[in-house]
Amino acid sequence: MDAVKKKILRTNKVLVKFYGVPPRPEHPPDPVDMLIGTILSQNTNDKNSYKAFITLKSSAKSWEETAKFTRSKIESLIKIAGLGKQKSNAIKNFLVMLLTTYNKVTLDHLTELNNSQIIEELTSYPGVGNKTANCVLLFALMRNVCPVDTHVHRLSNRMGIVDASTPDKTSLLLNGSMPIGIAHQFHTNLIRLGREICKASKPQCANCPLVRICEYKEKNLTGESVYKINDFMLLDNIR
Repeated sequence: MDAVKKKILRTNKVLVKFYGVPPRPEHPPDPVDMLIGTILSQNTNDKNSYKAFITLKSSAKSWEETAKFTRSKIESLIKIAGLGKQKSNAIKNFLVMLLTTYNKVTLDHLTELNNSQIIEELTSYPGVGNKTANCVLLFALMRNVCPVDTHVHRLSNRMGIVDASTPDKTSLLLNGSMPIGIAHQFHTNLIRLGREICKASKPQCANCPLVRICEYKEKNLTGESVYKINDFMLLDNIR
């Protein structure tokens, strides 16, 4: 077993003991829903992106109908999620490209492809990067893939699980050694830890369940003993 896999397993064991195994919906969401939800989640909090997703999806009877909206209309519907022009462009282009290619808005064919093929296809859409593609893999297609956002990147490197300069490099290292069946719990619990305790500035190391195995050299052991719970996860609530 390689060193990265050992560290992932050890970290995951502690986090599951601390937070438990994160719940997953009985039926995974549609890949189109997941990709749009992930686009909306960029650079905002999950509650605002969830509100934007619900508003956008409920504004039409189908994604085919939404594809006919103007970009500015989409922008107004998702305003609460921020970066309206950028996100509305990505969503509009994605829906129109699917509609043009398949005569309907669907990603059902992805179930027949392997992970690399799926990532290659999804990242061909403007505004869709590796993290978004990996979220579709994990949350909609139930693949054992760990998307790497700012929290997963920061914590994985801070704790010494990997040593990588960018999220994409962190993703390659983590997913190249991800133990079978734990990607969702590892990803979700690591994000929660990053939101609540291991923050970018002034991490509350005294509260951290990983403090004994963390390799971070600048531990803050004088932090507050109380922290705010932040356990709403957008991508586990996409329907």
